[in-house]
Amino acid sequence: MRAGGPLTPGRGRSAGPGELGLAACSTCVCPALREQARLKALVVDRDTEAWQRDPAFSGLQRVGGVDVSFVKDDSVSACASLVVLNYPELEVVYEDCRMVSLTAPYVSGYLAFREVPFLVDAVQRLQEKDPQLMPQVLFVDGNGVLHHRGFGVACHLGVLTDVPCIGVAKKLLQVDGLENDAAHREKIRLLKAGGDSFPLMGGSGAVLGMALKSHDHSTKPLYVSVGHKMSLETAVRLTHSCCRFRIPEPVRQADIRSRDYIRRTLAVQGAPVPQPERSGKAQRPKACPKGVSEEPADAKRGHRSSGRLADIKTVKAGRRRKLLHGVGRAMQVLCWFVGKFT
Repeated sequence: MRAGGPLTPGRGRSAGPGELGLAACSTCVCPALREQARLKALVVDRDTEAWQRDPAFSGLQRVGGVDVSFVKDDSVSACASLVVLNYPELEVVYEDCRMVSLTAPYVSGYLAFREVPFLVDAVQRLQEKDPQLMPQVLFVDGNGVLHHRGFGVACHLGVLTDVPCIGVAKKLLQVDGLENDAAHREKIRLLKAGGDSFPLMGGSGAVLGMALKSHDHSTKPLYVSVGHKMSLETAVRLTHSCCRFRIPEPVRQADIRSRDYIRRTLAVQGAPVPQPERSGKAQRPKACPKGVSEEPADAKRGHRSSGRLADIKTVKAGRRRKLLHGVGRAMQVLCWFVGKFT
């Protein structure tokens, strides 16, 4: 995003899911797919800035990272964070952390519809508050073109902010024939030094990203893919140059600070302070150990088979209601996003 310009699709800003006013619609998936395809056509997968073509990245002064961390056992309450670091020192010069409510459930392939509006808002606030600190590139904890439809969260954020973006994932997204099989693990084993990498070529023949050994002491690779306005080769080189540890420092700092913000916020509210979670998916309740029940012994003796059957039916009905509600919320978000930018 260029300093001083408004955020619009292609250089856009969007309102959060809290502004939804649309009813759930069973036909909005197709418009959402069309919207994804429209935005995907705006992705630029080549170097666009002079500093990107310089072997030492001369001219690069600020790198940013974004992250969304969730409160443990809560798939709605989260902290959206944006940090900016100077380069090559990699010291934090700006941070913005805010608690947000992600009321839409996680839908595979549509993570951006759930999280990106809050990240775009964070970039917008920085542009308005301190444009000289705008990052020249954003690292995103997620995928770019390495995605089911070639348009992951890093692409989405890049297109909407017009900022070069890099997708950095910790796990391989198995799409287009990519598999974390024995052959893939053997390639990982052959990565010896920090900076070593190998291409992720899908069954279609397209190179979707690179597996990168980001640090000499890392045992697991990162999966780097193009987000927007940068070539894959440059994205891999820059990711490696920003790694003091396994995770690129902009993403690592965004994660650390968002977790700390959650702890401090909950402490001020007087609530128990659970460990923040990385996943936005609803957490399953912990199962009791085998042969152990949470019910008192007297209550267990009073149960009859018919009572158990009734309880099971009640639980299943509740699960169906929750599932239908979740699908409805997902449809609301997709309808909202399509209506916002079409």
